Amino acid sequence: MPKIVDHEQRRAELGAAVRRVVARSGVGGATVRAVATESGWSMGALRYYFATQSEMLDFAVSAMLDDIPARMQIVLETQEPGIERAQAVLEEMLPLDEDRLAEVRVYLAFMARVRTEDGRPGLAQQTWHGERHVCGLAIADVTGLDHPTQVGVIPAALVSAVDELQVFVDGLSFLGATLPAQLTPSKSRALLRARLDSLAR
Repeated sequence: MPKIVDHEQRRAELGAAVRRVVARSGVGGATVRAVATESGWSMGALRYYFATQSEMLDFAVSAMLDDIPARMQIVLETQEPGIERAQAVLEEMLPLDEDRLAEVRVYLAFMARVRTEDGRPGLAQQTWHGERHVCGLAIADVTGLDHPTQVGVIPAALVSAVDELQVFVDGLSFLGATLPAQLTPSKSRALLRARLDSLAR
């Protein structure tokens, strides 16, 4: 019988492999050959999904846009609204372990080339709106205000707070990924909690 290929599973595996290679070796080291070695797939199999390094980075970011919201959805469905849930859902965007550190480094590498000829501004806008939506959900959890229901549409009462929280979370992500010795996961968690506590007052 012909072998049945689970493309969604393979896509997830390859996306994770790209993230690990970028986190370890940077974008320059994330060649198709390196990712093939990391994932255990042949180079021919990888060429089915992407032919160039730029396509590979786009692929990894696209996979993240599936993976991270899925993890957040589990948090939203299994925890009661409140500051603990707000903290947990925002932590999914922070480099608090090896997997999330890899995600953030891939994201930063992707954003660095958004304005170049081979950039993907549409995908960048998608990540930006998604991040704002999550910030809006977290703020609503903390304050008791109405939750945003549509990605890309932030209720007027939340806009100012979302602007500030998004910049704050992005700062934690950037510094945690680039200066992890100075901004450790425990310090990031404490700073985020202090920020949410201030919103709750």
